Amino acid sequence: MAKFQPLVSLKGNKMTKFDSMPGSTAAITAAPGVVRECRLGPPEHHKGPSVFLDYDQLELDAAYDQTYYEPLIRQTYARLASNSEAVRTRLGAPRQVDYGPTEIEKLDIFRTDRAKAPIFVFIHGGNWYALTASNFGYAAEMFTKAGAHYVVPDFTSVTDVGGDLTVIAAQVRRAIAWVYKNAATFDGDPDRIYIGGHSSGGHLCGVALVTDWEKDFDVPSTIVKARLCISGIYELTPVRLSWRRTYVNFTDVMVESMSPQRHVDKIVAPVIVAYGNLETPEFQRQSREFAAALKTGDGRQACAVDRSKELHAFSNVRVFRPSLRSLWPYRVSDDRLGASVRPSIIW
Repeated sequence: MAKFQPLVSLKGNKMTKFDSMPGSTAAITAAPGVVRECRLGPPEHHKGPSVFLDYDQLELDAAYDQTYYEPLIRQTYARLASNSEAVRTRLGAPRQVDYGPTEIEKLDIFRTDRAKAPIFVFIHGGNWYALTASNFGYAAEMFTKAGAHYVVPDFTSVTDVGGDLTVIAAQVRRAIAWVYKNAATFDGDPDRIYIGGHSSGGHLCGVALVTDWEKDFDVPSTIVKARLCISGIYELTPVRLSWRRTYVNFTDVMVESMSPQRHVDKIVAPVIVAYGNLETPEFQRQSREFAAALKTGDGRQACAVDRSKELHAFSNVRVFRPSLRSLWPYRVSDDRLGASVRPSIIW
């Protein structure tokens, strides 16, 4: 029998990928892989003029496109989608409810069997235009077995609203406010709502952090007790200069209002900022600088978590795994919660 080949081997800035030959499982195990090398990062090129920091245009575009640093990301998301389907098979379909006036504005609610349980609202990623709540059911089993409801909102694609991110942000905020006002309808505790988001969902989670809940939704300013921002974007200036301007209609007003790092003075709850150290350099920098800005505020509690050898698509999966409680060796206390909370299992 041929020696088993790992699917991926990382060395320096290159990834060696072993493609299994077609056939049965036995044939795949026995046959040697076809080896090809994937360069990580932007392709080789002559350095152009700087566009942002020391990035030229090609480098900045690559820094906001995970496929340059994670060649297997599409396969990873396909696996997460199939895992989500498997979870729905085991747990049953989630309860789906409308939270707003448009067809897309629905919530998937995976209920725990615990009475008046805490609620975790997860804001999914997908470059602001791809994927849906159904792709992110994979975490439901972990949350519900731990005694919390797991809620995932659907929202529109930015390409369907003229590239306007504020429309999506308004939908996400509306979804969170709906959860607070209607928690009793699924035996949830409105005083224990936590939110998290990954990638572009991490950005939307950051935007939700700075919401004026009292003014905009007539609910208390403290409805969200803690936030988990995973591998997000928190300052839109460099994003505006990147390839993403081809489908997002960045304006000065939108960049100002939708860059949560500029509004950290409005944040009142503890925040965890997590990212992987194998992500693109810009996604790493954005997370570090957002966490640093949060820490400068009076009385704010924030921490940055750098996941060693973690890629973008896996950063949210690892944070969600209860077996990795050692990731959080400290506790974040918050007097408003009445007790200390461990960020990984915050209830």
